[in-house]
Amino acid sequence: MSRPAVESTSTALSARQIWTRARGAALVLTLILIGGIALATVRSTETHGALDPRSADPTGSRAAAELLRDLGVTITTVTTLAEAQAATDTRATLLVTTPDLLTETQQAALRTTMTDSAARTVLLGAGPASLPTLAPDVTTATDTPVTNRAPVCSLPAATRAGSVELGGERYAITPGTEADACYPADGRPTLVRLPGTGTGTADTVLLGSPDILYNNRLDQQGNASLALQLLGSRPHLVWYLPSLADTSATADAPTGDTTDNFLALIPSGWLWGTLQLAVAALLAAIWRGRRLGPLVTERLPVAIRASETTEGRARLYRKANARDRAATVLRTATRTRIAPLLGVPLQDAHSPDRLLPALSARLPETTADPRTLLFGPAPADNATLIRLADQLDALEREVRTS
Repeated sequence: MSRPAVESTSTALSARQIWTRARGAALVLTLILIGGIALATVRSTETHGALDPRSADPTGSRAAAELLRDLGVTITTVTTLAEAQAATDTRATLLVTTPDLLTETQQAALRTTMTDSAARTVLLGAGPASLPTLAPDVTTATDTPVTNRAPVCSLPAATRAGSVELGGERYAITPGTEADACYPADGRPTLVRLPGTGTGTADTVLLGSPDILYNNRLDQQGNASLALQLLGSRPHLVWYLPSLADTSATADAPTGDTTDNFLALIPSGWLWGTLQLAVAALLAAIWRGRRLGPLVTERLPVAIRASETTEGRARLYRKANARDRAATVLRTATRTRIAPLLGVPLQDAHSPDRLLPALSARLPETTADPRTLLFGPAPADNATLIRLADQLDALEREVRTS
């Protein structure tokens, strides 16, 4: 007769149970990733072609470029420092859209071009990363929002343009430096013109923000007038869009660890987003790992005899050669059973000083040493363990019959 099939009682989670428990966290993580990708896509679309004279995007500068061409200004768009240096001459205006992206070597080379030529240089949003080299007599203060500001200066281009939308970087001019400071915000100008100090007649114009060149802001206030006067004073305009693909940017790069350089290229928003995701993951782990309450006893699906449990535990001890653990269990159980028979409280059953005197008084003559039997060392082999078990049984019988 065949034996009936026994239903598995394994506590391992099935694939369905794992999915049921994890699907909530997986759904949240998926939504976060989708939201991040969507936000990144929107943000990248908004900034695509920023300040590019060929771009018709809201932050592009095609409208300003077309107005300059209508005035007879030729525009050369370059993306490398070498092209910018080659295209800049005495009849040109050099516009650098993001000077803070330039490396120290690039800034030094650009500074040489600025001082040795008669070209006007316009720097958009120059900050602490580029000012020490490109405009050493000017430092930055805390930035300010872009808003409508009055010129409050005698610079002809500013007075003719009137109020424009400027902000961003605010500048502090070294005392004694000749400069035109316009469109102040809390006492600090957002437009500075520095006269040339080299062999030519070049000057340098610092604009705290590039908003007056954006397509969607060119027609507001006097933005167009100021942009055309600053960029259209020479017949040729070199529009320099610094690029990370420029080989001169890596000419002096260190050959060692580039971890810091890589992290510097990651926008701060992504770093903060990663930190927030890490905190969210930690909170989710704490939430999923919390205790659900006290343990609840349940009836076993089958009845298990005590002898089977004892035999199963004994086999585990034998497989692990845990004779010390098995001997400890046997001695502890014997001491617990004989203590009440000897009049010793249970809390003192495992104290040799309390149990052994009571046992000696009960059994003054015994063949085995009670201390060795009840508190002795671990057996050296299985035969010694079996003999210990027999001796403990015999001792317990003597106590019960005495």
